[in-house]
Amino acid sequence: MLARRHFIVTAAALFSAPVSAPLYASEWPDEAQKAAWDAEVTPPFFDLKTSNPWDLNQRFLPVLVEANDGLVPGDIHVDAVARYLYHIKDNGLAMRYGVAIGRGGLYEPGTYTIRRKVRWPHWTPTQSMIEREPEIYAKFAGGMEPGPSNALGSRALYLYVGDRDTYLRIHGTPYPRSIGTRASSGCVRMVMPHINELYDQVELEATAVLYPAEESLGAVS
Repeated sequence: MLARRHFIVTAAALFSAPVSAPLYASEWPDEAQKAAWDAEVTPPFFDLKTSNPWDLNQRFLPVLVEANDGLVPGDIHVDAVARYLYHIKDNGLAMRYGVAIGRGGLYEPGTYTIRRKVRWPHWTPTQSMIEREPEIYAKFAGGMEPGPSNALGSRALYLYVGDRDTYLRIHGTPYPRSIGTRASSGCVRMVMPHINELYDQVELEATAVLYPAEESLGAVS
């Protein structure tokens, strides 16, 4: 049964002004390795809307909801208060997923463009992350190879402002029990099988709006 939910888009901080993404000389991982990892992180008999081996709160499982009129199909809206990500469909509906957001002041609300998508990405912590928590991030200063334990998980959507890479991502996480919390260093985290499904639906140049953590989208029954 379709859950009847509406959400109201409130004012969000707008940014303007992103550098080309880093290139990796190696073509590894190849398609066979990516497929093997996909199988490793996907529960047996996986069903997007019901599978829950991570023991998430039921409200964080994906569900189709009704979207307000006027929202652009293909866009993403992140409700930082409720910890929901909405992907707008072209039929007046949206798919809603549970997420984790940045802790403390690391979450950066704003309007972004998805300029890059990567399946099983590499990851390198930013210099500010290393300076802030060297005991955690310094050992990864040279980068972390893709795989199920990589901090970006199985998929990453790269958020830009103009041509500038903000280093903010919507990405999978090897820590699924963080969903519903403020846990990341600024990015939006999703369960890997959830972002795997979302990834295939998101087009480059789609807009992602991250709303302030102090205000909700006004969801009502």
